[in-house]
Amino acid sequence: MNKEMMIDPDMPSNELDALEFSKSQFTKGLIRLILCSAIGIFVFFVSVPYQGDSEIVFSIIYNWFVGLFGNFAYWILVLITGTNFGAHIYYKYIKKDNKTSAFAGVYENDKIIHTLLYGLGFFYVMLYALKMTVAGFEGPVIVTGDATGGSVIPPIVLGVVGIILVGAVFMPFLLNYGVLEIIGALLEPLMRPLFKVPGKAALDAVASFVSSSSLGVLITNRLWKKNVYTDKEMVAIMTGFSAVSIGFAYLVINTAGLGHIFVKVYGISFVLVFIMEIIMVRIPPISRKKDVYYNGREQSEAERKDEVKIDASILSRGFSRAVKRAGIARGIVTDIKASFLDSLLILPQVITMLSAIGVSALILAEYTPLFQIIGTAFKPILILCQVPDVNLIAPSIPIGIAEMFLPVLVMGSKISIISEQARVFVTIVSMVQIIFFSETATVMLATKSPIKFWEIIVCFLERTIIAIPLASLVVHLFF
Repeated sequence: MNKEMMIDPDMPSNELDALEFSKSQFTKGLIRLILCSAIGIFVFFVSVPYQGDSEIVFSIIYNWFVGLFGNFAYWILVLITGTNFGAHIYYKYIKKDNKTSAFAGVYENDKIIHTLLYGLGFFYVMLYALKMTVAGFEGPVIVTGDATGGSVIPPIVLGVVGIILVGAVFMPFLLNYGVLEIIGALLEPLMRPLFKVPGKAALDAVASFVSSSSLGVLITNRLWKKNVYTDKEMVAIMTGFSAVSIGFAYLVINTAGLGHIFVKVYGISFVLVFIMEIIMVRIPPISRKKDVYYNGREQSEAERKDEVKIDASILSRGFSRAVKRAGIARGIVTDIKASFLDSLLILPQVITMLSAIGVSALILAEYTPLFQIIGTAFKPILILCQVPDVNLIAPSIPIGIAEMFLPVLVMGSKISIISEQARVFVTIVSMVQIIFFSETATVMLATKSPIKFWEIIVCFLERTIIAIPLASLVVHLFF
């Protein structure tokens, strides 16, 4: 490889094969691959003893980061959401033709609905900050109550701030220094035929399960913008593999009174996620997405066929690509700086929309009969699948679109009279629905992913309809 040659660090994996490295360049790439990938794997996938329990290193770091600010963190949220609302108004309605600021591009495609959501998110966060920091101020309980704002702003909005900012520092270690090439080469023959996505998508799935569903969406979005995934692949991965973390899954399962069979329930949910994705990628709206990369280049049939070749050189090819990817990377400091700046651009929109949509969805769930009414539409299929306690659990099925914890919470005081089979059914369905507006769906929209609002709704309904017979089958077989 010529030192003076300008090489794109984000070039497609198959083009890496043509690069020739000198011995010193290979050694440099190998050292980078080992050290940087080890840091990334340690931070995102390794559990360590922590406060009498075990916790993923990444979770410890971002929880520590958020905890540094105490209740002042809520005023940081007010500042961020207020700045976002003001910047949106300025670039959308006042300086519409401003092309000199990086923020101008962030808001150029916003619609009137964004004006409403940004204003609403700012309003919700302001009220909650006042409640948490001003003695005697409670605010309207419909917004600041534990069942609404209290279920979204402290655990999810503040959590996502930590995920985005801390993730910005550590994601380059995982994404830019070769480990993806090895994973991709090994799993491509499985992932491409079954799920119509690259083998690298396995990393997104694992990151979601062990760390955070938001992190899975953010990793997928980042790789899409680096032209690793096409629009179709990106949407398939984002809506199909961004499951909740093991820790949160335990909380949900335990709340349903199923802690004694956690491994069984979680393991079945894990398997069902992948079975469902085999179906989802073959039906609209995902199947109708374009095989086009972020830069506009169309993916060729030859590329897809080349990816599924199985031969003796598959591991050595993946290793060679990994070393070359690490060798042509821009460098740790440059990559972290670029990643952090990218995250700062999306952070205001993500947390403002999380606040607006998440709290609004929980207000609908808590104070209106909307989800109970929608739940009646699912009764026929529940009866057909011979699910027990249909009348008690039907409202839990559609409410998962607001927040994946809600289906279990809706059972609430009735858990003691709902059979274990029915509780297992509701828990499994809620965990495999993947899409919920208090977090994953909102992050998809806020990061300008190639999926529309109505398509997210359709994907949720499809996942739910597919999940019901599958979950009922495993309930009848194993519980």
